[in-house]
Amino acid sequence: MADGVAAKRVQAEERKVDWRRWKQERKAEKKKWKEIKLLKKLEKQRIRELAEKQVEKQEEQKEDKGRQYTLSVALPGSILNNAQSLELRTYLAGQIARACAIFCVDEIIVFDEDGEDVKSVEGNFEGIGRRGKACVQLARILQYLECPQYLRKSFFPKHEDLQFAGLLNPLDSPHHMRVDEDSEYREGVVLDRPTKPGKGSFVNCGMKKEVQIDRQLNPGLRVTVRLEEPQKPEAKVRKGTVVSSHHPRTVSGLYWGYTVRLASCLSAVFSECPFKEGYDLSIGTSERGSSVDQATLPSFRHALVVFGGLEGLEAGVDVDPNLEVTDPSVLFDFYLNTCPSQGSRTIRTEVGQVAKGAVGHDACVHRAVLRFCLWQ
Repeated sequence: MADGVAAKRVQAEERKVDWRRWKQERKAEKKKWKEIKLLKKLEKQRIRELAEKQVEKQEEQKEDKGRQYTLSVALPGSILNNAQSLELRTYLAGQIARACAIFCVDEIIVFDEDGEDVKSVEGNFEGIGRRGKACVQLARILQYLECPQYLRKSFFPKHEDLQFAGLLNPLDSPHHMRVDEDSEYREGVVLDRPTKPGKGSFVNCGMKKEVQIDRQLNPGLRVTVRLEEPQKPEAKVRKGTVVSSHHPRTVSGLYWGYTVRLASCLSAVFSECPFKEGYDLSIGTSERGSSVDQATLPSFRHALVVFGGLEGLEAGVDVDPNLEVTDPSVLFDFYLNTCPSQGSRTIRTEVGQVAKGAVGHDACVHRAVLRFCLWQ
């Protein structure tokens, strides 16, 4: 009996010893797991910080790649009156569009130096020599050429002004994409298709698949879409976000075409500027100006280069009711001759444009571009 009681006491003591050891072991395990958990948390935090730094670095690189300044060109629509037929007028407009695209012009202003107060591209071409119609035709052809080919049917119905536009050389700008071409951005038109509640509209961006954007927009609108990456190959549609038309330029440094604006007179080129701060650098071009080789252009935010017509900028100043000056040079920060020592009495506007594009480049590039233009 006594032996049984002793055995029970021994077992109880052994249990007490095991319990204490278990508690200690449990405590050690908890401490170990806490340490492992803390290490994992620190590792996740380190990875997150690295990812944030990488994103910031990519954004900084994008900002560095972006182009914040703009270049605008103003020219009178009357330059088309120097062409003898509709085909030649169209070809001349195509030359202007090509020159502007090559030198990354962001805005083209077509002003009326005849005082016809033309502000819309609506209407028809009524024959060569009719006053006020050259501005409309030039603006329409410039808009047509800037528009990507896959969007032209949506925005440009059949029109007499565009009768020969299909024969012109394409601008082939960065936003004129092929079907299978990969790009971060694309131009598109909003389709008239029903969508589910809370979902965005469908957009035709010139690809095999349509793009569903992040918001509902009215059908027929032209939009700039930033495509999301990565995209699922099996998805029926692609996903994208609508951004402003200048987003590719300011963020990624891409040239994304030009806008076209009609001005009723020379002074309206300045007064109707789309930028809040206006043009901080204005350049007038004339054979009476100082040599472009001697000019040193300052840094600028929005630059404007103005060309005259057949009779020069003086003709635009004379008919402008808002201007009281007679010398056009007082309207500009610089009044330059882009073709010094010219071998011709007159410099055609389309030739002067190509020469102007080299302003800011070194003199060798300037002269090489000019020689090439004249040779063409």
